[in-house]
Amino acid sequence: MRNKGTRAVRHVTINGELTITRRAYWSKVCGTVCPADALLGITQGNVSVGVRERCCQEALDSSFVNVVRSLKTLGQIQLSEDRVRRIVEGEGKNVQRLRKTNHLGASFTVADCADGVLVTGADGVFVPVVPESQKAKRRVTEAKKRAEQGRRSTRRPGRPKKGADGDYKEAKIATFYSQDKKHLHVISTLDNFHELGCLMRREARKVKLGEARFSYSVADGAKWIVRQCHKQLPMLDEHILDWYHFKEHVVETSHAVYGETNPKASQWQGKMLDAAWEQGSLVMLHRLGPYERRHTGENRAAFGALRQYVESRTSMTDYPRFVAQGYDCGSGPTESQCGTMIARVKGSGMRWDADNAEAMLALAALDHSRLWTDYWKLQRAA
Repeated sequence: MRNKGTRAVRHVTINGELTITRRAYWSKVCGTVCPADALLGITQGNVSVGVRERCCQEALDSSFVNVVRSLKTLGQIQLSEDRVRRIVEGEGKNVQRLRKTNHLGASFTVADCADGVLVTGADGVFVPVVPESQKAKRRVTEAKKRAEQGRRSTRRPGRPKKGADGDYKEAKIATFYSQDKKHLHVISTLDNFHELGCLMRREARKVKLGEARFSYSVADGAKWIVRQCHKQLPMLDEHILDWYHFKEHVVETSHAVYGETNPKASQWQGKMLDAAWEQGSLVMLHRLGPYERRHTGENRAAFGALRQYVESRTSMTDYPRFVAQGYDCGSGPTESQCGTMIARVKGSGMRWDADNAEAMLALAALDHSRLWTDYWKLQRAA
């Protein structure tokens, strides 16, 4: 490597904007190198790691406009809203990349679980995204504005980035956690069911699910979740239907037959639910028979739909045995993650590009998985 005798000037945001001059070196093998950049923490751009971390931390709970205000007030850091957005979304995409390449692990393994038991779950929730039709209109509008102002597009040549097929896209979230809820690992994707299954299998290796003394899933019984758990996590010992969703179907049936305000509805619910919880779903199905035979028309169809739902999930609804073994029968941890992780991307009036929404979810999952410090240590070491 030889010194070209040049001095490189760069505008850098560390605590406010600074202009620094430092010596640059060049060689055919390494290209241009500025050793001072590593000391300043700006090797990956002209914003320091500390500022990038603060942008991301603030953006998890607040809009980019509020992040700009907070940075200026508390740290005398002046960045535009668009700059903050690009920093945050870029870090989210980097988190996704590091997880896929296994450079980012999990904050715990099954060895850290006191009883050697690991629980997993999955669910889906819709988030607002920008559809392709809206993006096409936006591109036309922006092109007209540039033409009127005599400016050229700054977009790199190539195919325009596509939006989603509709106004909403389902975010699929999976969790791995200990029974005492002290340890948690979360992943998410806006891709299809198969992709989530592949992610679950990859992350299961990180928490060493296969080494658990006992492991099981608790979910709402959706067919795609059951299918992916069986296919991608064959080491699971049990698959449990979330009690709340089971109860929900019983309640809906009672309302359909007797009406919501009829006392008979509550009485019938109690009989069915007590039978399922204390003696199992097979006993409940046995007690459901007389009601089916006694009713006709829509009421019989309602009872029949409940029977079909439970019969296809009998192995997942053996609640007396699950309770006796000390297993969780509620998917609360997974449901909770679905509510808190998407809060930032599901605010009033918000619309996201699908890939940027996924980047924000990746940052939220990083925080909820207690991997925030580990990730930023990697960035400082880069």
